[in-house]
Amino acid sequence: MTTHVDTTAHQTSELLQLQQILQAHLEHLLPAGQQSDRVRAAMRAGTLAQGKRIRPLLLLLAARDMGCELTQNGVLDLACAVEMVHAASLILDDIPSMDNAQMRRGRPTVHREFGENVAILAAIALLSRAFEVIAIAPGLPAIHKSEAIAELSAAVGLQGLVQGQFQDLHDGTQSRSPEAIAMTNELKTSVLFRATLQMAAIAADASPQVRQRLSFFAQDLGQAFQLLDDLADGCKHTGKDVHQDQGKSTLVQMLGADGAERRLRDHLRSADAHLACACHRGIATRQYMHALFNQQLAIFN
Repeated sequence: MTTHVDTTAHQTSELLQLQQILQAHLEHLLPAGQQSDRVRAAMRAGTLAQGKRIRPLLLLLAARDMGCELTQNGVLDLACAVEMVHAASLILDDIPSMDNAQMRRGRPTVHREFGENVAILAAIALLSRAFEVIAIAPGLPAIHKSEAIAELSAAVGLQGLVQGQFQDLHDGTQSRSPEAIAMTNELKTSVLFRATLQMAAIAADASPQVRQRLSFFAQDLGQAFQLLDDLADGCKHTGKDVHQDQGKSTLVQMLGADGAERRLRDHLRSADAHLACACHRGIATRQYMHALFNQQLAIFN
């Protein structure tokens, strides 16, 4: 019992330290401007607001589990670039013409605080800054920079977040098959996880076999994460609007809460198996994934 408690405390302390490192580096990469610079202020509000930092933490932990030193190869810059892209996607998801959300991360959404036009410009600026950060990342070979930019740009575009949001907006209220819903979920969530893990593999100079396993892991992780998000839709204290999925066709609506949770756990088991094969030098990424989901699933039981 004591050993388990000590291990858990060490993991929690390590994650907190990594979050603090990420926060400090994001602050450095997105410095405050003049008081009149509302676009810069909106960029900072959307990115620096307190959040779980799931994607950059996964990148750092996976890179280290594959033998990469976090102080080398621009890995911290890659992690921050992913968080900027994620923040930009949330800003755009929340605007009135999309989901018209009022709350995000426990505070008013960026468009509510700064106006919709500033929010859109801030999202575009964050996307631009993310790719710039990768392009000038110190210690990262040019070929690795090109590969990382290709991975992240593909995740954002027509075969990624853009297409996922389009499907969610235009097909989400229609009757859909489980396969169609899962495809939307993959585009909305799995593709950015896939880019995140592929960028970790790039920094660690991982083999093609490892990269394929990480791709499978990201696919399962994204599906599990979206199921978790849908299960939490009616819960308070998430920092987001409640019942945002009302009227949408989701797997929770189709399978019921119990069926959706079983499907989620199946994805987690598959994700863990793929990750165990890919990250054989360490288990921090697996521990983080299980802790993240166990904590959230406890709310529903």
